[in-house]
Amino acid sequence: MAVWRSPTAMAITVLVLVGIAALAMWLWPSPAGPRVIETTQLTNDGRTKFPPLLAEGPRLYFREGSLGNFVLYQVSSVGGDTVQVPSQFNSMMDISASRSEFLAKTATGPQTDDPIWIVPLPAGAPRRLGNLIGHDASWSRDGEKIVFANGHELYLASNDGSNSHKIAVVEGWPYWIRWSLDGKRLRFSQADPKTNLSSLWEVSVDGSDLHLLLPHWSGQSSDCCGNWTPDGKYFVFESGRGGRQDIWAIRESAGLFARRRSEPMRLTAGPINFSAPLPSQDGTRILVDGWKARGEVQRYDAKSKQFVPYLPGISAEGLSFSRDGQQVAYVTTPEDILWRSKLDGSDRVQLTLAPVRAAMPRWSPDGKRIAFMGLVPGKTWKIYVVSTEGASPQQSTSGAGNEGDPSWSSDGNLLAFGGEPDLEGRTPASTAIHVLDLKANQVSTVPGSEGLYSPRWSPDGRYIVAQSFDSTKLLLYDFTTRKWQGFAQVNAAYFNWSHDGRYIYLTTPGTDPVFARVGLLGDRRMEVLATLKHIRLFNGTFGTWTGIAPDDSLLILRDTSSDEIYALEWIAP
Repeated sequence: MAVWRSPTAMAITVLVLVGIAALAMWLWPSPAGPRVIETTQLTNDGRTKFPPLLAEGPRLYFREGSLGNFVLYQVSSVGGDTVQVPSQFNSMMDISASRSEFLAKTATGPQTDDPIWIVPLPAGAPRRLGNLIGHDASWSRDGEKIVFANGHELYLASNDGSNSHKIAVVEGWPYWIRWSLDGKRLRFSQADPKTNLSSLWEVSVDGSDLHLLLPHWSGQSSDCCGNWTPDGKYFVFESGRGGRQDIWAIRESAGLFARRRSEPMRLTAGPINFSAPLPSQDGTRILVDGWKARGEVQRYDAKSKQFVPYLPGISAEGLSFSRDGQQVAYVTTPEDILWRSKLDGSDRVQLTLAPVRAAMPRWSPDGKRIAFMGLVPGKTWKIYVVSTEGASPQQSTSGAGNEGDPSWSSDGNLLAFGGEPDLEGRTPASTAIHVLDLKANQVSTVPGSEGLYSPRWSPDGRYIVAQSFDSTKLLLYDFTTRKWQGFAQVNAAYFNWSHDGRYIYLTTPGTDPVFARVGLLGDRRMEVLATLKHIRLFNGTFGTWTGIAPDDSLLILRDTSSDEIYALEWIAP
């Protein structure tokens, strides 16, 4: 006899069966995680490379050079010789879904917002993308929309640059924006000047639901630069922890019975650092920038006009010398550990320990202390002072922002320091020259120094020279007149007083860098002493470091790193 069932009972039965199936799927053991099974080197030119990596059919695009002097290059997706791409732009941001054009700009400096252009591939005349200005941008998957970042804000616009409107505001610096497969979500990296770390964020295209992607990782690592695989199954990104960079993957949820998003799974584990992952169009490979940092200190011999080894065998930057010229303090790279030793490298004493990062050491006039910039993970740069005998470093400043470039007064009782505009989004309000009284533990601001940074106290204590916020000129503060005056109209990097206080020695960044000096007296014209155009300089913590030896000769850190593009073949169940 047939059993009659009501519609309600049948619905309940179906729901129960669906629930049992869903629970079974949830409890069923996960498949093995993704793993890299083979690594292939695609380039072999030895030049420093910079992300992002962008793929167009058989070609892979990237940047080479140094900060402020980028050149676009391409290589076959299966490897081979690198070829320069003729272009007036030094920054590629995204490539269209049709692979027929890319978004580009001419970066005028780190963290700057510039006009956005569309450039046809493989050739053609570029055109402005409406009136859009930003520091990063990307196309939606269907090519109909553009998302771009300007300052701390994210904007959405039509693909011709019209209908631009703000969708989100973040505290840090947003970059590396990527669209989800369904076009409903955006993931981006955010640089936080308060912690000097980057993190991954997600927001809906309409601007709602802004949140950290990996809240449990926040503050433990520096994560950025992610991309979805073409099928949307995985999201791969780079993570920096323990002094190195590796590639990680997140398994995305998909479908009614799928699990939640997985915890990140590590794909690489050295000895090479890997960054900027880009899944191939068929999803079988992940293209990455692989590098191992190393530098060689060299001194310029004015007689032979050649660079010769200095402190052989030590990869270091920020060299600072005791007043008698017999000892040197330096920061090893890429470890960022502070050391001091004799000029021949003997009698080495380690002055800082990981995970604290050190930079820009300055030897006190009495030779007993070294001031330096120190960074604790998750914090901002502060000024520290440590005994040359190796006692524990003591933090000397405690302001809200990043504080750097310590410089001693002639009597060793005061320290001048400034802000770090490149870390604070380059706003004038973030910079000024301050003076710390070490005995009274009090900080004052040099009058009229707002918008200036990188102070250098003269050996006799009468002057401080500093750089303007826009990095176009050096200004001089005279403690006798208590006034600022123009010193030199030059974009100076790593400038230093000569040991007799008569000159400022400096290097200029850009496409034709030089080592030069400007006299304190006379007409203050810049005298070029050597060209650095064909020297491959190491890109360190704060750009390409240069300094001067006790005889005022030029010191550089020549880049001997390995930096190539690799393809990681992987299994991604």
